[in-house]
Parts: sequence; structure tokens; C-alpha cells
Amino acid sequence: MTTQVTDHRGGVWSIAVPIPDNPLGHTLVHLLETDRGPVLIDTGWDDPDSWDALVAGVAACGFALTDLHGVLITHHHPDHHGLSAKVREASGAWLAMHAADTAVVRRTRGATSDQWLDHLIARLAAAGAPDGHLAPLRTARATGGGRRMPGLRAALPDREIGPGELLDLPGRRLRAIWTPGHTPGHVCLHLEEEHPARRTRGFGRLFSGDHLLPGITPHIGLYEDPAGNSGEVADPLGDYLDSLERVGRLAPAEVLPAHQHAFTDAGGRVRALLAHHEERLAQLRTLLSEPRTPWQLARAMEWNRPWEQIPYGSRTIAVSEAEAHLRRLVKLGHAECVPGSGPVQYQAVDGGGGRA
Repeated sequence: MTTQVTDHRGGVWSIAVPIPDNPLGHTLVHLLETDRGPVLIDTGWDDPDSWDALVAGVAACGFALTDLHGVLITHHHPDHHGLSAKVREASGAWLAMHAADTAVVRRTRGATSDQWLDHLIARLAAAGAPDGHLAPLRTARATGGGRRMPGLRAALPDREIGPGELLDLPGRRLRAIWTPGHTPGHVCLHLEEEHPARRTRGFGRLFSGDHLLPGITPHIGLYEDPAGNSGEVADPLGDYLDSLERVGRLAPAEVLPAHQHAFTDAGGRVRALLAHHEERLAQLRTLLSEPRTPWQLARAMEWNRPWEQIPYGSRTIAVSEAEAHLRRLVKLGHAECVPGSGPVQYQAVDGGGGRA
């Protein structure tokens, strides 16, 4: 196996850790040298080949796994947090994560695979998913197939990453920026140090996780809660748009994301993503001129390929993204539930407060 390692200079490295059977290809795990030893930013997917790539990558950076001082997790998804338990066990390093994502991990660990499948089946049925889409999930529920779902035993962190916190990393200035949206506890990490290339535009480098990627629009879906706890209705897309503007104001000289490649002009990428979501919300208002379920809306939305070519699992993700956009439209007063509809349907509201 050839391990891809990039020296970004100034004690910053990236290691390409493969994601099995995924078009993204790999997660860029970053290694940051500190006076107490290197710290990893994310760890990669829990898979033997991924583990071998991570260990080889740390060695290629000039360190042993036992040299690791800590692990900072940008968010709880398995391609970022999956290997954290193995890293901690092998190195003794501490793990840190934002409290909102720790809560997701705790809920995930506390729920059985059957509860997760029940939650997913009920949510998709309420969204109008047809029986053909629900059948494989019901089969997995009946046969115990949900036990193979990733993340059910994800590691709980040892430390909390607080919003705005200057992290305790001797010899470095790394500040946590809370950027909810992709997950409720997603964080970016701003290295408040002069760029080694002494770039005059922007300041420092931003480890952006999945929040800001150079050529991909991050998935924004509903936040996970298999227990179905009620309370304030979350608005993940609204959270994401607010977080984008916060990062745009930060104006780092360079962005080091968890996928694809490093890039400059964070402000330009932020503006492009804000415009993309504004355009998509306008398109959805047009689609909602007639009542649609979230499933029907997802089928009618524009994706990177026709609906018929979207894989089964990705359709579930697409429905969650449609629901997140619906939440945003409802919060803005641009859409509403159709009374008495089941599965639930939504319809656009005109500027005067009536149905379009």
C-alpha cells in the first residue's frame, strides 16, 4: 500500500486515509506538531486498510503512533471519528470533540441497531418513501442486519472542544470555531499563526473538516436522534448558512479540508455555497407550488445525476437533505405543512402569508 502524505510546512501534514467503497476515496487526516507531541485532526474510517494507512502515514511524518499527544475530532461521522478508539488504545492520546456531537455519539451508543432501524423506517415512511425503499430496511430489522451499521460503538471523547476555545497545545495557537450544520457539533480549527509561505491575503490556516470543501457541497440533513426526543425543531440548514458566514468573516489564508485538497480564497467558496443554497431554496419554492411529500420533493430536486441512477443509500440521504431544506423554508415562512396530509405534504406560502 502506498500512503499519500503531504507536508504543508510549519509542522502541518496531511495523511490520505482510504474510505472503503466510497466515491470520496479518502479522508485527509491532518497531523499537527506540538511541543508535547503530534496531534491528529480526525482519524478516518474504522477499516483494516484505513488503519494501516494511518499508521504508515504517521510514520512517514516522522513519528510513531505512541508519540501522539491527542486527537481532535471535527465531527462524529465514521470517516472522521471511526478509528479514534484504536488510536487512543494504541497511543494513550486523549480524544476531544464538541459537546453536541458527543451527545450524538452517546445517543448512538445507547440505542440498539433495532432502534436505529425503527427510527429510520418510521422517518422515511412519514416522508412518503415507497414500500420498495422501505423493504430492505424491514428485512435488515427482521434478520439483525442493522448490527453492521457503522458508528454504533464509536468512542466517547475524554475532553470537550469549547466554541472559541484556544486549545491547550503548547507551542501552537489553534482556536476552535463552532460550525454546526453538517452535524450539530461540527468544529473547524483555526491555526492562528503566520502562513509558512507568508501569504499577504488572509491570516492563518483553517482545518475545515467537512464544513468547507473546495468542490463539494457538504450534505446537510436532519440531525440524528433515534430516541425521537421532542423539543425545539432544529434547523440544520440555517445553522450551516450562519456558520458559513462566520468562516467567511474569519478569512484564513488557506483552508485544509478533510476531503479533496487544500485551497485558498475561503471567502469566494463561502459566497458560492451561500448562493447555491439560496438558488436551491428558490427552486424548491417553485416545486412546492403543488403539495409534495419530502420523498416526492427529493425526486424532483436537481442532483448530480438522475434520480434513477442514485444508489439506494444515497436516496435516503437525499430525502434527509430535502427535509432540511423544508425545515428552512418553514422557518422562513415560505412553506407549510398541508393539514391532514399523511404522509406529510408541504406547500409553498406566498409573500402575503397564503398558499402559493
